[in-house]
This record gives sequence, structure tokens and C-alpha cells, in this order.
Amino acid sequence: MEAAISSTIRRTGWSEELRATLALSWPLILSNLTVALIQATDVVLMGWLGAHELAASALGLNLTFVFTLLGIGVVAASSPLMATALGKRSNAVRDVRRSFRQACWVAICISLATWVVLWNAADVIQLLGQQPALARDAELFLHGYMWSILPFLLFQAMRNFLSALERPAWIFIVSALGIGLNAGLGWALIFGRLGLPELGIFGGGLASSIVWIFLTLGLGVVIAYDRTFRRFHLFGRFWRSDWPRFRHIWRLGLPIGLTMAFEGAVFGAAAYLMGLISAESIAAHAVALQVAVLSFMVPLGLGQAATVRVGRALGRGDGEGIARAGWTAWFLGVAFMAAMALLMWLFPRELMTLFLDDDQANAHVIQLGISFLAVAAAFQIVDGAQVVGAGMLRGLHDTRVPMLFALLGYWVVGLGVGVWLAFGRGWQGVGIWVGLASGLALVSVLMIARWMMRGSLKLAPAPLDA
Repeated sequence: MEAAISSTIRRTGWSEELRATLALSWPLILSNLTVALIQATDVVLMGWLGAHELAASALGLNLTFVFTLLGIGVVAASSPLMATALGKRSNAVRDVRRSFRQACWVAICISLATWVVLWNAADVIQLLGQQPALARDAELFLHGYMWSILPFLLFQAMRNFLSALERPAWIFIVSALGIGLNAGLGWALIFGRLGLPELGIFGGGLASSIVWIFLTLGLGVVIAYDRTFRRFHLFGRFWRSDWPRFRHIWRLGLPIGLTMAFEGAVFGAAAYLMGLISAESIAAHAVALQVAVLSFMVPLGLGQAATVRVGRALGRGDGEGIARAGWTAWFLGVAFMAAMALLMWLFPRELMTLFLDDDQANAHVIQLGISFLAVAAAFQIVDGAQVVGAGMLRGLHDTRVPMLFALLGYWVVGLGVGVWLAFGRGWQGVGIWVGLASGLALVSVLMIARWMMRGSLKLAPAPLDA
């Protein structure tokens, strides 16, 4: 009788966890998709301008990936900190407020440093071996786009707060507004419509900056005035220093940021390696990567949900709850990516022509993109497994060892294999994508091995500052 009761409790626990994970993750997933669709809109509009402009903007965006992902990762440290504080319940309001405010301070510091680099992007891009004309146009795009980085990172801090409270619906509602706004404003500023000046590639970047300023202000208004959120007084005395928490966020978040930057930077490096082959290869890579990014948004959201669910269970000291939270998100992520792999395998041309006109001018770019998507289909499952695995470990405040996994997998194996196949074996762009797949596969295995060892490693959050 006791065994039957225990079995019923376990089944109930898993079903409750499934419902809780889905309830938390679906707005996060939709929000991720809206963010990706905003960027996808930029790719489409640049594709309308031409392959040269698409390649130049791709080089510019790939240069921002390292800095943006580093910022997202460091700011992401506030998510497990706030979730664990809410799980403990003791002094939660003050603790959540401290983590949020200092995450915003971190966002400001990273943005200021990033702006200095991006303002001089042409020199950096030419040093990386790219054509001067592409480098100049990439810099022109970034002079409009670079101002989006600070509001985007502040938006991430607010998003982490709402996720920790398991109230993510507003994230989706606000970010969804950005799709139409970005498409309309980008179209108008690029091509000179609706009475606005024709700014070309610069207008596409400027539109993104304006959109992110509006979205961040919108989510800030929701947090300031909604009854559920305003009790935290997140924006009160915003400039008050809190150096212990500021340092704690850097200690926990820098490994997260470097982990994400290692992954994002290797895809950015792949774009620059494509530039050593041809401008068409860069354009095809940009479109194929955008398809993969849209797919990636779902397991990314599940990984973000896993961080919160695992973090809350950690705050309660619930070992079984930690296991249920992690594995539930992981199986959902892998199952979804298996379905996406099948879609990419069966319909690559249809996916490519969502972004490019299927005509003679784009024929070579589309054909290259189809070959890249064949490889992308192969790495979908491992990509989903590694990003959810990373989210599970972040919920345990375990960030340093995963950072080393990312360095080894993406830069030693992924980039090394990609360069060897592309230039040593003559595989060109396909070789670069096979290298990326190899790195993702290794990282996914290492992340899950680390998760399965969590009991013996006795992982626990570092003591918070006073």
C-alpha cells in the first residue's frame, strides 16, 4: 500500500512539474521567438537591399554577438539569484531588488565598453581579413544598431525578474509588439517610406535601436505600475551603490557570459571564415543561421525555465524537485529539436526562400544555404540538449565548469574541425558547419554528464554577500 502511494506521489510530482515547466516556458519561448523574428525581419529587409548589404549587416551583427551574449550571460546571473531568494522566502523582496538593480548596473558597464569597439568596427572587421567595402558598410549599419545594446540588456534584466516570479506573460506581450514595429520602421527608414528619409543599411540598424528603446520602456512601465510587481520597488533609488552584490553578479555571471560568448563567437567566427570564401557564403550562412536560431529559441526558453525551476527547488532544499525540474525541461527540449531536424531535412529550400527571393540572382546563395541546413538538421538535437543542460546547471549556480566545456567544445573542437575541413580538406562552407556541429555535440555530452554527477559534486550556491 505504501509503495502504491509513493508511486502515485512520484507520478503526481512529475505531472505537476510538466505543467509548471510548460506554464513558465511557453511565454519565454514565444518571447525568444519574437526577439529572433525582430532580427529575422532585419535579415529579410537587408536581403531586399541585396546580397552585399546582407553580407555587410551579417558581419556587423556577428561582431556584436560576442559582446551582446557576454552581457546577456552576466545579467542572467540575476535569474538564479532571484529564483533562489524567492524559494527561500526569507527577505525575498529586498534580495530580489538588490540582484535586479546590480544586473542593470552591469548592463550599463558592458554597453559602454561595447560602444567604444563598435564605433570603430570597420578597422576591426578589416583586421579580420574582410573586404574593405563590406567592412565600411558593416560599420555604417552598426552606427545605427549599436545603441540597441543597452536597452536590450536592461530588457533582459527585467525579463529575468518576471521569470523568477513565474509571471512571464508580459515579456511575450511586450516583445511581440516589436515585430510589427521593427518591420514597419525598418522598411520605412531603409527605403524612405511613410515620409521618413531613405537611410539604407544605416536605417535598418537605427530602426532596431529605436524599437528596443520602446520595448524596454514598455516593460519598465508594466513592472512599475502592475500591482504584482510594484511591491518590489525595483526602480526606487536606482543609483544607490551595492558593491557586494555587484561583485557577486560578476562572479556568478561572468562564467555564464563567457559560456554564451564562446558559443556565439564561434558562430561569428564562422561568418568571418565564410568571408574568406565568398560574399555569397556569408549571405547563405546568415540566412541558414537565422533558421537555426529560430529553432533554437524553443530549447533556449526551456533552459531559462529550467534555471528558475531548479533554482527554486534549490532554495527549498528539494533534491527530488531539482531532478524533476531539470529532466522535464531537457526531454521537452530534445523532443522539439528532433522535430525541427526533420523539418530542416525535408524542406530546406522552402526555409531559405522565406528570406530570399527564389530567382536567378540568389540561386547560388540559396543552394549554399540548403547545404548548410542539411548540417544544421544534424546538430539540432545536440544543440537543444546543450542549451537546456546549461540552464539546468545555472539553476544550481554551477557556471564555471560549463564555461570550460564551452571553451573546449566550441573553440578547440568546433572551430578546429571546421577550419580543417573547410580549408584543409576543401569542404568550404559545409566544413565550417560540420565543425560547429562537432563542437555542439561534445558540449551537450559534457553538460549532461555534469548534471548527472550533481549529487557526488555536492553543488550548491555560493554564500551570498551581506
